Amino acid sequence: MTEPDAPEAADATEAADATKAADAIEAPDAAAAETAEAASPEEGTADTAAPDAGKAAELSEAEAELAAQRELRARIEQRKAEKAAPIEAGTKLSGTAADLLAAVRAVESGEKSGTAFFDSPAPTPRRPAPAAAEPVRPRVPEPAGAPRATAPETVDGVRSVLVEGGAPEALAAQVAQALGEQAPEVLREDPWRLLSVPGVRPEQADGFARALLGAECGPGDERRTTALVGWQLERAALQGHTALESSGVRAALAERSVPDPDEALQQAIAEGAVLVFQDGVEEIEQTGEESESEQPAVPVLLGLDRYALAEESLADGLARLAKTGADARWEAAEPTELIRAVAASGLVVHTGGEAARAEPVALAEAAAKLGLRAVIAVHSENGSRRLGSERDAVTFAGLISGSQGPGRDADGAFALDLLVVLDAPQLDVESAAMLVESMPDGSRLLLSGDPGVLWSAGAGRVFADVLAAGVCPQIASRTPDPGPIGELVSGVGIGELNQVEAPGKEVVIVPVRDAGEAVHRTVQLVADSVPRAIGVPTEQTQVITVGHGGSAGTRALNAALKERLNPGPGRFGGFDPGDRVAYAPALGRTLAGTVVSADADGLHLDCEGTPVVVPKERVESGVRHGWALTAHQAAGMRWPAAVVVLPGDAAQGLSRPWVYTAFSRGERHLSVVHGVDQALPRAVAEIPSQDRTTRLRPLLEGLLAPEPNP
Repeated sequence: MTEPDAPEAADATEAADATKAADAIEAPDAAAAETAEAASPEEGTADTAAPDAGKAAELSEAEAELAAQRELRARIEQRKAEKAAPIEAGTKLSGTAADLLAAVRAVESGEKSGTAFFDSPAPTPRRPAPAAAEPVRPRVPEPAGAPRATAPETVDGVRSVLVEGGAPEALAAQVAQALGEQAPEVLREDPWRLLSVPGVRPEQADGFARALLGAECGPGDERRTTALVGWQLERAALQGHTALESSGVRAALAERSVPDPDEALQQAIAEGAVLVFQDGVEEIEQTGEESESEQPAVPVLLGLDRYALAEESLADGLARLAKTGADARWEAAEPTELIRAVAASGLVVHTGGEAARAEPVALAEAAAKLGLRAVIAVHSENGSRRLGSERDAVTFAGLISGSQGPGRDADGAFALDLLVVLDAPQLDVESAAMLVESMPDGSRLLLSGDPGVLWSAGAGRVFADVLAAGVCPQIASRTPDPGPIGELVSGVGIGELNQVEAPGKEVVIVPVRDAGEAVHRTVQLVADSVPRAIGVPTEQTQVITVGHGGSAGTRALNAALKERLNPGPGRFGGFDPGDRVAYAPALGRTLAGTVVSADADGLHLDCEGTPVVVPKERVESGVRHGWALTAHQAAGMRWPAAVVVLPGDAAQGLSRPWVYTAFSRGERHLSVVHGVDQALPRAVAEIPSQDRTTRLRPLLEGLLAPEPNP
């Protein structure tokens, strides 16, 4: 493998790796930065679909998705209220909640087994899984309306409080949106509520509180400790966790000078800021162990209600589908392995690479021939394009919001018989819960994706947890991705960095000595070498790097690429017509597009052929140049050519899933600008995906465990 027309290109023995944590380069908090790029437009996002901006009278896709998310959270609040009586704020815990807190330390210290506290004469029975004969689907909401705009007087009131406390006025709109109509009063009474705004750190909230409260506040202030517990769990969610072990939360509180972390956890639970879980206790109790010392410890987990109850709702919905019996309507179809699985079960998992996507697509086509209503859902419009114009596909966001797809029936469920979800690893727990809740009784859900790619930008690891639970049929494709790129990526997937033959220059390694040379060679590849030697136009070549910061991150690369490919003064808020951009219409989503123009309505983009208008107030925070993306932003998308940049300062961010994802973004050509030496093969061989703490797997195993023998 050699660089196109570049004699100094290296031998193709190296090619592969880097992880989500790599985006910690130049991040204010290295631990949180791993997912920060996937959590906000500035720090990076994962990709998704565009709203239809041409219909001014209708909701934008982003607005509709936000509204749907709010509807889900409202249902979560209702479910939480039904689960237990409310605890008055500021009071001590009592009953089961208090006993749980008291048991936390005993369980963690080993004084008691993980099940000791839960041994009682009359334990609460576990929810039975839905019966196959009569599946029960929870109420599915109608598509929600547009979110209410924050009143200008509320924003003004928040701005006044922020100025008084020395906080940036620019946060006013976000604070008002987060805290509601009473935001000024709430913020003045509890200044640490400022931590509910993404990007605000505890030391900043502490300074704001001191300015407003003076000597009244201290490190043990209940308002502060409750806010810190919530902030810690929100920060963990940005890293993909849906829960944290209580010991970790306690240690984090101690690091923030909280004098009594145990009391802080009590207060947080009393305030409803956190829930306590110990999944798996019932299963351990049923093992019949004679000695408590032989029983495995069950960790005590803390979680935010929005993620915890969304995960429970998702588990319930998946169990309902998995319990759905055989469907005789599939008997007339040609009995392929995938068709047999879908005919027998309402929930099926399919794994494979890019070429394997043809198999679930063929399943949807077979369903349509049988007269069944089949829908294909993908992560992005880019994914829809790759299926071809003859196949209609919707995006996750479009299907959830109702802006795309078959519509809903009288019960509010999707009007379909089969939903084929491609790019399933990109589903976060909240999006997955909304999809599954909307599946009608008797329908089929096929989750399909490549288990080697990076997980979702949002909290959870839905696809991996369903695979690990093993509660439904799993079909592994035997269709490999073709060509040298497919061979290279397949090796990375099993931890091997192989040399591959690339007679057509499909894979090229470009060695560099430092970050400055990496930027120079990247611009040369995109602007000249790849178009000339490979025949892929510049606009169809995507640069992928490890992080946003650093001397060869997306910021530096985009600046150099703009100067070479589309120089201009940036007259539209830093952008010019023809600029390639990455637009984040919502948390954890990236939409690749090109700037067309700007007017009083905002910045006009062309995103995969779909016109999108970004409001003026969203341009600064939601749009960045997009010649270069991170691997998390690029997940779920592919281009004819990809240039992966691995400067020396990116070595700490390398991992097998990162390399697997980055290297598989090129359809016809892959250039690797390589400056990390042996860190690349070492990461491929030794650094698997970073684990996430989630509850979906044990919940599924509990709901779908085989009935014990009498």
